[in-house]
Amino acid sequence: MANDKAFKIKNGLSAKRYLQSSTAVAASDVDMSLGSYFTKTLSANTTFTFSNPPASGTAGSFALEVTGADVTQGFDLSNASYDSTFFYVGSQETLPRDLRFKPDGTKMYIIGESGDDINEYSLSTAWDVSSASYTATGSVSTQAAGPSGLAFKPDGTKVYVVDRSSIYIYQYSLSTAWDISSISYDSKSLFVNVYQNNPLCVFFKSDGTEVYIGGGSGSNFDQFTLSTAWDISTASHTGASTSITATGEVEPEGLYITPDGLNLFTCGLNVDKIFKLDLTTAWDITSLTTTGFVEFDNSAQEGAIRGLDFKPDGTKMYIVGQAEDDVFQYSTGTTTPATITYPASVKWSGATTPDAPAAGEKDVYVFVTTDGGTTYYAKQAGDAVA
Repeated sequence: MANDKAFKIKNGLSAKRYLQSSTAVAASDVDMSLGSYFTKTLSANTTFTFSNPPASGTAGSFALEVTGADVTQGFDLSNASYDSTFFYVGSQETLPRDLRFKPDGTKMYIIGESGDDINEYSLSTAWDVSSASYTATGSVSTQAAGPSGLAFKPDGTKVYVVDRSSIYIYQYSLSTAWDISSISYDSKSLFVNVYQNNPLCVFFKSDGTEVYIGGGSGSNFDQFTLSTAWDISTASHTGASTSITATGEVEPEGLYITPDGLNLFTCGLNVDKIFKLDLTTAWDITSLTTTGFVEFDNSAQEGAIRGLDFKPDGTKMYIVGQAEDDVFQYSTGTTTPATITYPASVKWSGATTPDAPAAGEKDVYVFVTTDGGTTYYAKQAGDAVA
Protein backbone atom coordinates (compact mmCIF):
# COMPACT_ATOMS: atom_id res chain seq x y z
CA MET A 1 0.00 0.00 0.00
CA ALA A 2 1.11 3.55 -0.63
CA ASN A 3 0.61 4.19 3.09
CA ASP A 4 3.24 1.60 4.02
CA LYS A 5 5.77 3.10 1.64
CA ALA A 6 5.03 6.59 2.83
CA PHE A 7 5.60 5.68 6.46
CA LYS A 8 9.23 4.88 5.60
CA ILE A 9 9.88 8.57 5.01
CA LYS A 10 10.00 9.10 8.74
CA ASN A 11 12.89 6.65 8.90
CA GLY A 12 14.94 8.75 6.53
CA LEU A 13 14.01 7.32 3.11
CA SER A 14 13.33 9.80 0.34
CA ALA A 15 9.71 9.97 -0.75
CA LYS A 16 10.76 10.58 -4.32
CA ARG A 17 12.56 7.22 -4.39
CA TYR A 18 9.31 5.29 -4.16
CA LEU A 19 7.15 7.74 -6.12
CA GLN A 20 8.90 8.46 -9.34
CA SER A 21 7.07 11.58 -10.55
CA SER A 22 6.70 14.88 -8.73
CA THR A 23 3.99 17.34 -9.79
CA ALA A 24 3.72 20.91 -8.49
CA VAL A 25 0.19 21.64 -7.32
CA ALA A 26 -1.38 24.39 -9.42
CA ALA A 27 -4.06 26.53 -7.79
CA SER A 28 -3.97 24.11 -4.82
CA ASP A 29 -5.84 21.37 -6.72
CA VAL A 30 -4.41 17.86 -6.48
CA ASP A 31 -5.37 16.16 -9.77
CA MET A 32 -4.85 12.45 -9.16
CA SER A 33 -4.78 11.75 -12.90
CA LEU A 34 -1.48 13.64 -13.18
CA GLY A 35 0.70 11.65 -10.78
CA SER A 36 1.11 10.24 -7.31
CA TYR A 37 3.52 12.69 -5.68
CA PHE A 38 2.66 16.38 -5.45
CA THR A 39 4.50 19.39 -4.04
CA LYS A 40 3.25 22.73 -2.80
CA THR A 41 5.19 25.65 -1.37
CA LEU A 42 2.82 27.82 0.61
CA SER A 43 2.69 31.56 0.03
CA ALA A 44 -0.66 32.22 1.72
CA ASN A 45 -3.30 30.43 3.73
CA THR A 46 -4.21 27.58 1.40
CA THR A 47 -7.28 25.41 0.76
CA PHE A 48 -6.62 22.15 -1.09
CA THR A 49 -9.04 20.36 -3.39
CA PHE A 50 -8.66 16.81 -4.74
CA SER A 51 -9.89 15.85 -8.20
CA ASN A 52 -10.04 12.91 -10.64
CA PRO A 53 -9.68 9.98 -8.23
CA PRO A 54 -9.99 6.45 -9.66
CA ALA A 55 -13.46 4.95 -9.82
CA SER A 56 -15.06 3.53 -6.71
CA GLY A 57 -13.74 0.03 -5.99
CA THR A 58 -10.25 0.91 -7.22
CA ALA A 59 -7.69 2.02 -4.68
CA GLY A 60 -5.96 5.29 -5.38
CA SER A 61 -3.30 7.06 -3.35
CA PHE A 62 -0.96 10.00 -3.49
CA ALA A 63 1.57 11.81 -1.33
CA LEU A 64 1.54 15.58 -0.82
CA GLU A 65 4.74 17.39 0.15
CA VAL A 66 4.09 20.84 1.61
CA THR A 67 6.72 23.47 2.37
CA GLY A 68 5.56 25.92 5.00
CA ALA A 69 5.85 29.70 4.98
CA ASP A 70 5.01 32.67 7.15
CA VAL A 71 2.27 34.98 5.93
CA THR A 72 1.31 38.47 7.05
CA GLN A 73 -2.24 39.07 8.22
CA GLY A 74 -3.28 42.70 7.86
CA PHE A 75 -5.90 44.78 9.69
CA ASP A 76 -5.00 43.06 12.97
CA LEU A 77 -6.23 45.73 15.37
CA SER A 78 -5.92 43.46 18.41
CA ASN A 79 -2.14 43.39 17.96
CA ALA A 80 -1.67 46.99 16.75
CA SER A 81 1.39 48.86 17.97
CA TYR A 82 2.54 52.44 17.69
CA ASP A 83 5.53 52.88 15.36
CA SER A 84 6.81 55.90 17.31
CA THR A 85 6.43 57.71 13.99
CA PHE A 86 4.39 60.86 13.42
CA PHE A 87 4.15 64.00 11.31
CA TYR A 88 2.97 67.47 12.38
CA VAL A 89 0.35 69.08 10.12
CA GLY A 90 -0.48 72.05 12.36
CA SER A 91 1.51 74.45 10.18
CA GLN A 92 -1.15 73.98 7.51
CA GLU A 93 -4.24 72.85 9.46
CA THR A 94 -5.09 73.28 13.16
CA LEU A 95 -8.46 71.51 12.98
CA PRO A 96 -7.70 68.36 10.93
CA ARG A 97 -10.81 66.24 10.36
CA ASP A 98 -9.75 63.36 8.10
CA LEU A 99 -6.85 61.92 6.11
CA ARG A 100 -6.38 59.75 3.02
CA PHE A 101 -3.39 58.26 1.23
CA LYS A 102 -2.62 57.67 -2.41
CA PRO A 103 -2.79 53.88 -2.93
CA ASP A 104 1.01 53.63 -3.36
CA GLY A 105 1.71 55.51 -0.14
CA THR A 106 3.68 58.35 -1.74
CA LYS A 107 1.10 61.07 -1.02
CA MET A 108 -1.04 61.98 1.98
CA TYR A 109 -4.01 64.37 2.18
CA ILE A 110 -5.45 66.17 5.21
CA ILE A 111 -8.81 67.96 5.22
CA GLY A 112 -9.67 70.44 7.95
CA GLU A 113 -11.94 73.20 9.17
CA SER A 114 -9.48 75.95 9.99
CA GLY A 115 -8.74 76.44 6.31
CA ASP A 116 -11.72 74.64 4.73
CA ASP A 117 -9.23 73.03 2.41
CA ILE A 118 -7.30 69.88 1.57
CA ASN A 119 -3.54 69.84 2.12
CA GLU A 120 -1.28 67.53 0.15
CA TYR A 121 1.99 66.01 1.36
CA SER A 122 4.61 63.94 -0.46
CA LEU A 123 6.31 61.01 1.27
CA SER A 124 9.87 60.38 0.15
CA THR A 125 9.56 56.89 1.66
CA ALA A 126 6.20 55.33 0.88
CA TRP A 127 3.98 54.79 3.94
CA ASP A 128 6.48 56.41 6.31
CA VAL A 129 4.79 59.59 7.56
CA SER A 130 8.01 60.87 9.09
CA SER A 131 9.25 61.38 5.51
CA ALA A 132 6.32 63.65 4.58
CA SER A 133 6.63 67.21 3.33
CA TYR A 134 3.95 69.74 2.43
CA THR A 135 3.44 70.27 -1.31
CA ALA A 136 0.08 71.90 -2.15
CA THR A 137 -3.38 73.05 -1.04
CA GLY A 138 -6.79 72.84 -2.68
CA SER A 139 -9.67 74.94 -1.36
CA VAL A 140 -13.23 73.65 -0.89
CA SER A 141 -14.43 76.69 1.05
CA THR A 142 -16.92 77.87 -1.58
CA GLN A 143 -19.01 74.76 -0.92
CA ALA A 144 -17.94 73.45 2.48
CA ALA A 145 -17.80 75.52 5.67
CA GLY A 146 -17.30 72.46 7.87
CA PRO A 147 -15.48 69.81 5.84
CA SER A 148 -15.27 66.67 7.98
CA GLY A 149 -14.66 63.68 5.70
CA LEU A 150 -12.56 62.96 2.62
CA ALA A 151 -12.50 60.30 -0.11
CA PHE A 152 -10.70 59.79 -3.44
CA LYS A 153 -11.37 57.81 -6.57
CA PRO A 154 -8.52 55.24 -6.76
CA ASP A 155 -7.04 56.85 -9.89
CA GLY A 156 -6.80 60.24 -8.20
CA THR A 157 -9.08 62.10 -10.60
CA LYS A 158 -12.07 62.59 -8.28
CA VAL A 159 -12.35 63.93 -4.72
CA TYR A 160 -15.36 63.78 -2.39
CA VAL A 161 -15.92 65.92 0.70
CA VAL A 162 -18.64 65.49 3.31
CA ASP A 163 -19.54 68.78 4.97
CA ARG A 164 -21.20 68.79 8.37
CA SER A 165 -22.18 72.45 8.01
CA SER A 166 -24.24 72.24 4.82
CA ILE A 167 -24.93 68.48 5.24
CA TYR A 168 -23.87 67.65 1.69
CA ILE A 169 -21.36 65.39 -0.01
CA TYR A 170 -19.59 67.41 -2.70
CA GLN A 171 -17.81 66.01 -5.77
CA TYR A 172 -14.65 67.52 -7.29
CA SER A 173 -12.28 66.73 -10.16
CA LEU A 174 -8.50 66.91 -10.30
CA SER A 175 -7.34 67.88 -13.78
CA THR A 176 -3.96 66.38 -12.87
CA ALA A 177 -4.38 63.12 -10.97
CA TRP A 178 -3.40 63.37 -7.29
CA ASP A 179 -2.46 67.06 -7.62
CA ILE A 180 -4.78 68.75 -5.13
CA SER A 181 -3.94 72.20 -6.48
CA SER A 182 -5.76 71.23 -9.70
CA ILE A 183 -9.10 70.73 -7.90
CA SER A 184 -12.36 72.07 -9.36
CA TYR A 185 -15.96 71.63 -8.26
CA ASP A 186 -18.07 69.35 -10.49
CA SER A 187 -21.32 71.11 -9.48
CA LYS A 188 -22.53 67.73 -8.23
CA SER A 189 -23.61 66.97 -4.68
CA LEU A 190 -25.80 64.82 -2.47
CA PHE A 191 -27.92 66.20 0.38
CA VAL A 192 -27.86 63.70 3.26
CA ASN A 193 -29.80 65.54 5.96
CA VAL A 194 -32.67 63.04 5.95
CA TYR A 195 -30.23 60.31 7.05
CA GLN A 196 -27.38 62.12 8.83
CA ASN A 197 -27.82 65.70 10.05
CA ASN A 198 -24.28 65.72 11.42
CA PRO A 199 -22.24 63.78 8.81
CA LEU A 200 -18.63 63.32 9.86
CA CYS A 201 -17.04 60.70 7.59
CA VAL A 202 -17.30 59.27 4.09
CA PHE A 203 -15.99 56.18 2.30
CA PHE A 204 -16.43 54.70 -1.20
CA LYS A 205 -16.38 51.13 -2.44
CA SER A 206 -13.41 50.80 -4.80
CA ASP A 207 -15.60 50.51 -7.91
CA GLY A 208 -17.50 53.71 -7.09
CA THR A 209 -20.92 52.09 -6.94
CA GLU A 210 -21.46 52.47 -3.18
CA VAL A 211 -20.78 55.33 -0.78
CA TYR A 212 -21.03 55.25 3.02
CA ILE A 213 -21.33 58.05 5.57
CA GLY A 214 -21.38 58.15 9.36
CA GLY A 215 -22.02 60.72 12.03
CA GLY A 216 -23.48 61.77 15.31
CA SER A 217 -27.17 61.54 14.39
CA GLY A 218 -28.11 57.94 15.07
CA SER A 219 -24.53 56.98 15.92
CA ASN A 220 -24.55 54.81 12.82
CA PHE A 221 -23.67 54.57 9.12
CA ASP A 222 -25.75 55.00 5.97
CA GLN A 223 -25.21 53.49 2.53
CA PHE A 224 -26.04 54.91 -0.89
CA THR A 225 -25.90 53.17 -4.27
CA LEU A 226 -24.68 55.16 -7.29
CA SER A 227 -26.42 54.23 -10.54
CA THR A 228 -23.44 55.78 -12.36
CA ALA A 229 -20.18 54.92 -10.66
CA TRP A 230 -18.40 57.89 -9.08
CA ASP A 231 -21.25 60.30 -9.93
CA ILE A 232 -22.51 61.42 -6.52
CA SER A 233 -25.60 63.02 -8.05
CA THR A 234 -26.89 59.53 -8.98
CA ALA A 235 -26.82 58.22 -5.40
CA SER A 236 -29.88 56.80 -3.67
CA HIS A 237 -30.18 55.62 -0.08
CA THR A 238 -30.15 51.82 0.22
CA GLY A 239 -29.66 51.05 3.88
CA ALA A 240 -28.51 51.99 7.36
CA SER A 241 -26.56 50.18 10.03
CA THR A 242 -27.60 49.69 13.61
CA SER A 243 -26.19 52.06 16.19
CA ILE A 244 -22.61 51.43 17.33
CA THR A 245 -23.19 52.80 20.83
CA ALA A 246 -22.47 49.30 22.20
CA THR A 247 -18.80 50.14 21.58
CA GLY A 248 -19.06 53.23 23.75
CA GLU A 249 -18.73 55.56 20.77
CA VAL A 250 -21.67 57.81 19.84
CA GLU A 251 -20.13 60.00 17.10
CA PRO A 252 -18.16 57.99 14.52
CA GLU A 253 -15.66 60.42 13.01
CA GLY A 254 -13.51 58.16 10.84
CA LEU A 255 -14.50 55.44 8.40
CA TYR A 256 -12.58 52.74 6.53
CA ILE A 257 -13.88 49.48 5.00
CA THR A 258 -11.43 46.71 4.09
CA PRO A 259 -10.97 45.78 0.41
CA ASP A 260 -13.06 42.62 0.85
CA GLY A 261 -15.94 44.63 2.32
CA LEU A 262 -16.13 42.49 5.45
CA ASN A 263 -14.64 44.74 8.14
CA LEU A 264 -15.37 48.35 9.05
CA PHE A 265 -13.05 50.55 11.10
CA THR A 266 -14.21 53.68 12.83
CA CYS A 267 -13.12 56.10 15.57
CA GLY A 268 -14.51 59.04 17.47
CA LEU A 269 -14.06 61.66 20.14
CA ASN A 270 -16.22 60.02 22.76
CA VAL A 271 -13.77 57.33 23.87
CA ASP A 272 -10.57 58.00 21.86
CA LYS A 273 -10.50 54.46 20.51
CA ILE A 274 -10.46 52.77 17.12
CA PHE A 275 -12.98 49.99 16.53
CA LYS A 276 -13.05 47.07 14.13
CA LEU A 277 -16.56 45.82 13.32
CA ASP A 278 -17.74 42.99 11.07
CA LEU A 279 -20.09 43.07 8.10
CA THR A 280 -21.63 39.63 7.75
CA THR A 281 -22.43 40.40 4.10
CA ALA A 282 -19.67 42.16 2.17
CA TRP A 283 -20.35 45.86 1.49
CA ASP A 284 -23.85 45.67 3.00
CA ILE A 285 -23.98 48.23 5.80
CA THR A 286 -27.22 46.75 7.14
CA SER A 287 -25.24 43.63 8.09
CA LEU A 288 -22.90 45.55 10.41
CA THR A 289 -22.68 43.95 13.83
CA THR A 290 -21.17 45.15 17.08
CA THR A 291 -20.89 41.58 18.35
CA GLY A 292 -17.25 40.66 18.91
CA PHE A 293 -15.90 44.10 18.02
CA VAL A 294 -12.17 44.76 18.53
CA GLU A 295 -10.88 48.02 19.98
CA PHE A 296 -7.55 49.83 20.18
CA ASP A 297 -6.85 52.68 22.57
CA ASN A 298 -5.07 55.54 20.76
CA SER A 299 -5.30 58.06 23.61
CA ALA A 300 -1.58 57.81 24.43
CA GLN A 301 -0.91 59.54 21.10
CA GLU A 302 -4.08 61.51 20.28
CA GLY A 303 -6.83 62.64 22.65
CA ALA A 304 -9.18 64.01 20.00
CA ILE A 305 -9.06 61.58 17.08
CA ARG A 306 -10.89 62.68 13.94
CA GLY A 307 -9.90 60.41 11.06
CA LEU A 308 -8.13 57.22 10.09
CA ASP A 309 -6.81 55.40 7.04
CA PHE A 310 -4.91 52.17 6.24
CA LYS A 311 -2.30 50.90 3.86
CA PRO A 312 -4.31 48.74 1.41
CA ASP A 313 -2.76 45.48 2.68
CA GLY A 314 -3.72 46.37 6.24
CA THR A 315 -0.21 46.32 7.68
CA LYS A 316 -0.18 50.05 8.56
CA MET A 317 -2.77 52.32 10.14
CA TYR A 318 -2.78 56.12 10.37
CA ILE A 319 -4.82 58.50 12.52
CA VAL A 320 -5.15 62.26 12.77
CA GLY A 321 -6.70 64.44 15.47
CA GLN A 322 -7.05 68.02 16.58
CA ALA A 323 -5.48 67.74 20.03
CA GLU A 324 -1.96 67.19 18.67
CA ASP A 325 -2.37 68.13 14.98
CA ASP A 326 -0.23 65.11 14.16
CA VAL A 327 -0.59 62.09 11.92
CA PHE A 328 0.38 59.00 13.93
CA GLN A 329 1.51 55.73 12.34
CA TYR A 330 0.87 52.19 13.64
CA SER A 331 1.69 48.63 12.60
CA THR A 332 -1.36 46.40 12.18
CA GLY A 333 0.15 43.38 10.44
CA THR A 334 0.88 40.08 12.19
CA THR A 335 3.16 37.36 10.82
CA THR A 336 1.90 33.82 11.39
CA PRO A 337 2.49 30.41 9.75
CA ALA A 338 0.33 29.82 6.68
CA THR A 339 -2.59 27.53 7.40
CA ILE A 340 -3.93 24.58 5.37
CA THR A 341 -7.56 23.61 4.88
CA TYR A 342 -8.28 20.13 3.47
CA PRO A 343 -11.48 18.82 1.86
CA ALA A 344 -14.20 17.74 4.29
CA SER A 345 -13.92 14.23 2.81
CA VAL A 346 -10.49 13.73 4.44
CA LYS A 347 -10.43 11.51 7.54
CA TRP A 348 -7.19 11.88 9.49
CA SER A 349 -5.54 9.11 11.44
CA GLY A 350 -6.37 9.65 15.10
CA ALA A 351 -9.09 12.10 14.03
CA THR A 352 -6.64 15.01 14.42
CA THR A 353 -5.70 17.25 11.51
CA PRO A 354 -1.93 17.89 11.61
CA ASP A 355 -0.61 21.42 11.94
CA ALA A 356 0.74 23.07 8.81
CA PRO A 357 4.56 22.99 8.55
CA ALA A 358 6.62 25.86 9.94
CA ALA A 359 8.26 28.30 7.54
CA GLY A 360 10.81 26.48 5.39
CA GLU A 361 9.89 23.07 6.79
CA LYS A 362 8.71 20.23 4.53
CA ASP A 363 6.05 17.81 5.70
CA VAL A 364 4.62 14.88 3.73
CA TYR A 365 1.06 13.59 3.93
CA VAL A 366 -0.38 10.43 2.35
CA PHE A 367 -3.99 10.09 1.18
CA VAL A 368 -5.83 6.91 0.14
CA THR A 369 -9.32 6.51 -1.36
CA THR A 370 -11.21 3.41 -2.45
CA ASP A 371 -14.66 4.89 -3.02
CA GLY A 372 -14.03 7.33 -5.85
CA GLY A 373 -13.06 10.23 -3.61
CA THR A 374 -16.07 10.20 -1.31
CA THR A 375 -13.64 9.56 1.54
CA TYR A 376 -9.88 9.99 1.79
CA TYR A 377 -7.95 8.35 4.64
CA ALA A 378 -4.90 10.41 5.53
CA LYS A 379 -1.85 10.37 7.73
CA GLN A 380 1.19 12.58 8.19
CA ALA A 381 4.00 10.38 6.95
CA GLY A 382 6.93 12.73 7.12
CA ASP A 383 7.75 15.54 9.54
CA ALA A 384 10.48 18.04 8.59
CA VAL A 385 11.81 15.79 5.82
CA ALA A 386 15.00 16.68 4.01
